[in-house]
Order: sequence, then structure tokens, then C-alpha cells
Amino acid sequence: MESLFHTLIFFIIALGVLIAFHEFGHFWVARKLGVKVTRFSIGFGKPLWRYQKNQESTEYVVAAVPLGGYVKMVGEGDEDVRLEDLPHAFNRQSLWVRSAIVLAGPVFNLLLAVLFFWIILVVGETGFKPILGQIEAGTLAEQSAFKKGDQILSINGVETPTWGLALTRLLSQAIDNESIAIDIETMAGVRESKVLIIPEEIAMDPGVLQEKLGFVPWQPEFPPVINAVLKGSPAEDAGLLNGDLIVSTDGIEVKNWSRWVKLIQAKPNQLVHIVFQRDSVEMAVDVQLESVESNGKQVGRVGASGRVPQDMVDSFSVNYRLGIWPALKQSVIKVGDFSVLTVKMMGRMLIGKASIDNLSGPITIAKYAGQSASLGVGHFLKFLAFISISLGVLNLMPIPMLDGGHLMYFFIEAIKGSPISDHAQAIGQQVGIVILLSLMGLAFFLDIERLFQ
Repeated sequence: MESLFHTLIFFIIALGVLIAFHEFGHFWVARKLGVKVTRFSIGFGKPLWRYQKNQESTEYVVAAVPLGGYVKMVGEGDEDVRLEDLPHAFNRQSLWVRSAIVLAGPVFNLLLAVLFFWIILVVGETGFKPILGQIEAGTLAEQSAFKKGDQILSINGVETPTWGLALTRLLSQAIDNESIAIDIETMAGVRESKVLIIPEEIAMDPGVLQEKLGFVPWQPEFPPVINAVLKGSPAEDAGLLNGDLIVSTDGIEVKNWSRWVKLIQAKPNQLVHIVFQRDSVEMAVDVQLESVESNGKQVGRVGASGRVPQDMVDSFSVNYRLGIWPALKQSVIKVGDFSVLTVKMMGRMLIGKASIDNLSGPITIAKYAGQSASLGVGHFLKFLAFISISLGVLNLMPIPMLDGGHLMYFFIEAIKGSPISDHAQAIGQQVGIVILLSLMGLAFFLDIERLFQ
């Protein structure tokens, strides 16, 4: 229950931040360009909180359904506009003013992503060096002659000092490139360049790509001593504690932590017999493991982390940070690259060249919100940045009801010299509602399906 509450809280926080900034974009530009805003609402439905300084000022509202928001301006809809408000009515503005106001929402989402990435890069983040672990037979890594101990230095010319940067860069490059140039340093200290070949059918499905890729982190061998036990986990329920030394699992001797992880992951939802030492006293307990998804398949989880010697952590860790202006440049590039990647992925899903499993609905997004928040502020900011980009790009799609649909109308108006008729807009609105409800339904269906996999 606590885990569900944690997930819901950070899901609501994520939605609130992204929606508020999107609508603030419309609001701020409208005000700057002389359009009167009558209401700024976060959420739909019954107002839970409202504030209005006076009858002539903007009414600020937080509503009950936090799945969107809106900015209401004078001149939108069929209501009568007072004579003194006519110069400030939205529908009385020039085409470029209306376009700027509509465009501002998605643009502010992209700017928010730039801000989050910039904060992360300036503050810096600690990660593990991208050193490859055991290369499994039949994987793409094995086919391209990568070896255990190879450290990834750069991918298609971009430096990747941490695992997170390396995997993000690799997955983004796989969309457009059948062959990817990867610079490495071998265990012997020799620098080499390798080419990773990725078949198109694999590149279009991120789940399959990660499974077939074969790039796993180096797993240094250290004693199987528990460092921490997650609250509410099978390990806590069984009474395992910080400092316990694992001796065996189901009669199989455990010599190091990575060996124990493999034994646990091989038994999702199974009861295992664990022998351990506590204060030099040997004890035993039966533990009912959980089942979690990892790279598209179900694996066992006990809910405990290993105690890694500090000298080993230091040798594999790296702190990646940039100065103020280099960080800003990289943040803009990152947002641009991911925006283009999102558009391409959407296009390929539409023509059937990419799996619809790439769609994520509210359940999946909520899960990732909770998980990223558990990992720390930096991970949560990254999550917000990527979702903000997706929200900005999605809203620019030329679908009636979205900002992109309004921009499409304005483009047609610029060509024909007059606005689209009310009848045509009404039909477009109905089509837009059908498209959006269909997309939402599909995303929700995929979310439910993932829950039972």
C-alpha cells in the first residue's frame, strides 16, 4: 500500500509540474501579446481550489481531474465579448499572435526539459563506467566481437562516460542506424573501434533490442553480504538483515553476490531455502520470492542489495558534470535529438515499422515516476525531462483538439486567406476526439497487458 501511495504521489507531482508549465506557456505568451486570460486551470472538472484577485483578473483553479489543464481566453467559444474586451480577444488577434500563443505550450515543455537536463549536467551525476560484463553467445555484442572488460568510450562520436549515457545513446542511435560505430578500450588498455550491427526489426522494438543487445555491466565479484533490505520486500518478510552473509540457496553454494543474484532471478514467484550467517551463527529461512519484469521477461526478486567494498565502488565510479554553458549546449542537443527520435518513432508506429509496445499509458508512466523518484532527485528530473519532451512533441501532432491541430488550422487559414468554417472545425473536433480516445484506449490496454505479463 505504501509503495502504491508513493507511486501515486510522484505521478501526481509529475503531471502537475508538466501540465502547469505547458499551460503557463500559453498563459504567459497570451498576456505578453495583449490577450486577456479569464481562467488558468490545472486539471478538469470540479474546482478544488480557486483564487481570483478581482472580477477583471485571471481566475486560477486547481480542479479534481489532474489529466490536463487549460487556459481560457476572451474570444474563445461562443460567449459574448464586452466592447472594452474586444481588442484583447483571442479571435481578434493576427494570425502570428494566435499561432505564437498556441505554440507556446509545447515549446515551454521542451524548454522545461532543457532546464532539467541542464541542472543535472551542472550539478553532476555519479554513475558507473560503461565496462562490459560477460558477453552471452548469440547476442549482437557477441556477433560484433565485443569482449568482457571492454569499456565503451564513445558511440557515433559522442563520449559516453557512464552506463546511463551509453545505453541512452545506443538505443537512440539504433532507431536510424543499422551500423553503429563504438570506440572502446580493452582490458589491456588498447583503444579500438568496433561496429555494432543492428537489424531493423530488432531496432524498432526497444524491449527486444535490450534483450538481444547483450550489453550488460561488468559485475565485480564481492562477498554475498546484504547491505540493505527493502521495506515490504520478501527479504524483510523473511527476517533477513543488513550484514547477513549468504551461504547457499536451495543447496547451491553462493560464493559471490552476482552468483546469488542469478540464482534468485532464475526463480520468480518460487519458495527458496536460504542458508546464511549472522554474527558467525549459521541460520536458515524459506523465502517466497517476488516476480518482476526485466528486459521483457519475468525474474525473481528478493529485495536486498549487496555490500560493495568502497575501494571497488571508487574504481568503477565516475562523476560526469559540465560547466554552465557547455551544459546548456548539451541540454539543447539532447532535447533536440530526443524530440526527433520521438517523432520518428511515432511515424514508424503509424506505418507499422515499429511496435505499438513503445506506447506508454498512465499506469506505466506512474510506475516509472515512482521508480525514478526512489532512485533520487537526478533520476526523477531525467524522467520529467523525457516525459516533458514527449508531451511537447505529442501536442504538436496535427490532430484537432491538440495544439498541433490548431496550428494546422492556422496554416490552412494563411494559405486560403480566411479562417476554416465553424462546421469544418466541428467535424475536425469530432475526428480529433475519436483519435485521442483511441490512442488513450490503446495505451491503457497495453498498460493492463503489461501488468499480467
